[in-house]
Amino acid sequence: MRPTRNADSTSPLGPVPDLDARLVKVARGDQDAFTAVYDAVCGPVLGLVRSVLRDPAQSEEVTQEVLVEVWRTAARFRPEKGSAMTWVMTLAHRRAVDRVRSAQTGAAREHKAALLDQLPAYDEVAEQVETRLEQQRVRRCLGALTALQREAVTLAYYRGLTYREVTQLLTLPLGTVKTRLRDGLIRLRDCLGVSV
Repeated sequence: MRPTRNADSTSPLGPVPDLDARLVKVARGDQDAFTAVYDAVCGPVLGLVRSVLRDPAQSEEVTQEVLVEVWRTAARFRPEKGSAMTWVMTLAHRRAVDRVRSAQTGAAREHKAALLDQLPAYDEVAEQVETRLEQQRVRRCLGALTALQREAVTLAYYRGLTYREVTQLLTLPLGTVKTRLRDGLIRLRDCLGVSV
């Protein structure tokens, strides 16, 4: 896609004479006016798109999309709001940024899919077996506690009572209940092999 320059085409330093008027004619379906607009904007559009995308093949593709969009949407151009070159370059920049975002989203989606493929499958049976073994270990360790410690731990941790409620139920002082709980939990920790 190599732009051809004619006498009315743009230079990097200045605007294209009558580009606004030609874009208005393009809006009415004038193919000759579009040829002139194409010749004037193709180079700058490709340069802008290439600076955003950095990939020559994608840059050419996006430039073509932009020029097709110029042909289809020329009626949206408003000369009172800005120059034709600015309008076309805005279309080009938006389209290039959309392509970058689309590529990033696709890459992120593929990366996420690859991570999900690497996760081990959830094994419900193994999970149930592990849970039962853990329960058996806890029951065995609870059985190793003194009756007073086991009663305090069971009331506080399995029935969900507060220390004060345990003291009322056992009719013991708060300090005694806390000591039994602390000693019981230490013995449970040691029995279960939990490190702190």
